[in-house]
Amino acid sequence: MPFPVPEYHHHEEFQNRSRKLAEIRELGVEPYPPKYVHTTRAAELMLDAEGKELGHSEDAAAGSTQHVFISGRLVLFRAMGKNAFGHIQDETGRIQVMFNRDLTIVQGFSPIESLNHIKFIEKKLDLGDIIGVEGHLFKTQKGELTVFAKTVTLLAKSLLPLPDKHSGLADKGVRYRKRWLDLITHPESLEKFRHRSRILLTIRNYLEEMEFEEVETPVLQNTYGGAAAQPFMTHLNALKQDMFLRISLEIPLKKLIVGGMQKVYEIGKVFRNEGIDRTHNPEFTMLEAYAAGWDYNDMMDFTEGLFEAVALALFGDTKVRIVSPDESTARVIDVKSPWKRLSMKEAIKVYGGYDVDTMSTADLKARLLQETHIDPKGVHPAPRGALIAMMFEEFAEKHLIDPHHIIDHPIETTPLCKLHRDPVLRKEQFVERFESFILGREMCNSYTELNDPELQRKLLLDQAEKKESGDLEASPLDEEFIEAICQGMPPTGGVGIGIDRLVMLFTNAESIRDVLLFPLMKPEEV
Repeated sequence: MPFPVPEYHHHEEFQNRSRKLAEIRELGVEPYPPKYVHTTRAAELMLDAEGKELGHSEDAAAGSTQHVFISGRLVLFRAMGKNAFGHIQDETGRIQVMFNRDLTIVQGFSPIESLNHIKFIEKKLDLGDIIGVEGHLFKTQKGELTVFAKTVTLLAKSLLPLPDKHSGLADKGVRYRKRWLDLITHPESLEKFRHRSRILLTIRNYLEEMEFEEVETPVLQNTYGGAAAQPFMTHLNALKQDMFLRISLEIPLKKLIVGGMQKVYEIGKVFRNEGIDRTHNPEFTMLEAYAAGWDYNDMMDFTEGLFEAVALALFGDTKVRIVSPDESTARVIDVKSPWKRLSMKEAIKVYGGYDVDTMSTADLKARLLQETHIDPKGVHPAPRGALIAMMFEEFAEKHLIDPHHIIDHPIETTPLCKLHRDPVLRKEQFVERFESFILGREMCNSYTELNDPELQRKLLLDQAEKKESGDLEASPLDEEFIEAICQGMPPTGGVGIGIDRLVMLFTNAESIRDVLLFPLMKPEEV
């Protein structure tokens, strides 16, 4: 069965450019050469030229000014008698190029009676083509830095046009789906992803300074765990068994601590078969770090230091400026240590106005039913600790704008955390866990890790029973993990930080899709 012809093949512009491509080849010009070496970038040339006298076009024509090789996408072109002017764009910005009728030549092209070099540029090249330019710098009478083109090399003939220069690429869905067009037409989008790269480098440098070792653990797992989430399942033909994409990095990293590694971390993709919204994507990037001998207090200090390091690397300051989408309001978030620390119960009282210690379990259920969309009965009756967590999520979380650590959670929120060392909180079944919040978003999750194998097995059995009862987010029993802890895991502190949300904060992004190069999207309808 023949494959259908793509829709774009029918577009007039595609057909015109395809015709030009064939003509270019007939003229002996290679439209897709294997290599081109540029010596500089647009922004570097602009910066270097500030305040300098570079001479005029006559000096550049004579070859007496700075000699450059530069490449980029042709984004503007206009013919003006003896000369033609264009702008080429690389990843750092744009620079003007002047093509001269007498002195500019096209690499590989031998003029014919009806077509000279400048006519080749005018007639055969299109906006969007990628070219290399060898020439000399000068400044126009208006002071615009320009490359006098001596040699032009076609590096890639584009067969589809760029988005219209006036309307741009306004459709967010198209920008997410066709990220290459977004990067070409929106410099601010490209800058976000540059920031993301710098953030990851800064995090790795910080972890190295803190003497953590980077490791890699499997994405495909026999048993998933480490979070409350539905997994993605696949089938491994070689072993004739079902496998799961990891929902967390936690379990294998703890096994390495058991094995004697003192400080380990991984930055990697995790996968949760859950909803998609402004702060959630089913495939996302996590940092998880574990340190033997640490507890959750050490991890709070560690987290504050990491955020400080990122802010200083990006801005030279710990203050992050947050501007509203319509640019009508702005505020400053200071990530400088120390951050505010409140227990979960304190946060509910301070920001929600409810003292849960004075409320019965029935009171908690009634309040949730009356003021929220939550039915605390649901399929699985919610115990008191889960109700307290729901109260926090509904009444306090949205108020945590400045950096907060919310500490001391009910045991029902996690089966992997150590019971609190404080006798009162221990009796109430609270654990040494904190979550960090900025702008009302959870930024990280941390525990003093549970290393008691008997209690760990009991809690994971409870999870497995919930799963058997129909709780899709409960984890299965992982006997191999329990076996590892049976061989002795030292006191350990662990933390998980959502890299995408961290990048959202430091790039002032409204949606997680703005900081993922290729967010999950429905396929285009054919």
